[in-house]
Amino acid sequence: MVAMVIRRALHSHLCCNFDWNVAAAMVLFPSLLNGFARKKSCPNDDDNDERKAVKALAKEARKNGLLLSSSGTVKSSKANNFASVFTKKGQKGVNQDRLIVWEEFGWQEDMILCGVFDGHGPWGHYVSKSVMKLVPASLLCNLKENLAATSLDLNYKMEADRRNHHEFDIWKQACIKTCAAVDHHLKQNTGIDSFQSGTTALTVIKQGEDLIISNLGDSRAVLATTLDGGTLSALQLTTDMKPNLPKEAERIMESRGRVFCLEDEPGVYRVWMPNGKTPGLAISRALGDYCVKDFGLISVPEVTQRKLNSRDQFLILASDGVWDVISNQEAVKIVGSSEEKGKAAERLVKCAKHEWKRKRRGIAIDDISAICLFFQPHNNFLTSPSYNV
Repeated sequence: MVAMVIRRALHSHLCCNFDWNVAAAMVLFPSLLNGFARKKSCPNDDDNDERKAVKALAKEARKNGLLLSSSGTVKSSKANNFASVFTKKGQKGVNQDRLIVWEEFGWQEDMILCGVFDGHGPWGHYVSKSVMKLVPASLLCNLKENLAATSLDLNYKMEADRRNHHEFDIWKQACIKTCAAVDHHLKQNTGIDSFQSGTTALTVIKQGEDLIISNLGDSRAVLATTLDGGTLSALQLTTDMKPNLPKEAERIMESRGRVFCLEDEPGVYRVWMPNGKTPGLAISRALGDYCVKDFGLISVPEVTQRKLNSRDQFLILASDGVWDVISNQEAVKIVGSSEEKGKAAERLVKCAKHEWKRKRRGIAIDDISAICLFFQPHNNFLTSPSYNV
């Protein structure tokens, strides 16, 4: 009964002035879009009420084992997804990585939200935790607003590519608005000092066979897909947003920011203020870090989509604590050869820690976190080459 009341409250807050026929015309994530269209009108409640409704739904999801923000596993009885989650503190102090996995996200049985937020700076752990809590509600609210403001062509004979692009743009703008709103919230929050602290933000939404990927920073998403020979191959779905990328460096320098490496870190490009020795960020996009927001650092995510097929087996989302020492293909081998899928993320993190000790002796180990999302949890990948720890 409580679940029904919460869902009804959320529908009341997130519904929009949107016709049923419009929702029916949409082919990308149709059940979610139909969920927003259940009513033709709704009261004009403010965002605070909407966020309270989402918070109540999150509490219910956590109680039912469908929402996880720490190490563990998540499995919905109504979907084929299975998620393994693990995080381990490094040697730099408090763990600044935050993770979230939310099954049945947006009250949809076949939808899952995964997120990795890698904080940095003195207040980085507070920033990443705050962002982890803010993103789900903000994303739903912005998606609602985009649907309400969008006028769709109801001609079913419209070219599929054009229609899909239009529908993807609704999601893309929702993700961009979410990062902007969360970044603004951090700036206004006097309880968290985000001037020289910030976080990456990698989120993946999966419903059915569709993926929407939103990324800023250097956390990474890698897809494991099966080749003709039966072995697993790694496909990177995101771009590491680093200052040495030509377009990123150009934007930063045009804004009077500086990009260069320190003498003791050859090859590691960082972002610096025009006339100072701070902050030395190794990423070119982040939430927070207001000391360099006027000098080229932005909080605009790269948003992409992918249609899954029967060859695609699982997705790895991880902080740079993994990718700094393990390649995409190695990560896929580690996860694919894990005998217990529920321990796959833990195995990947432990392998990364081992590689930190072997490859980077004398350097403090970074926080290491990973989410392994299996699309077909009953499949056995042990035919793939194993990875020895």
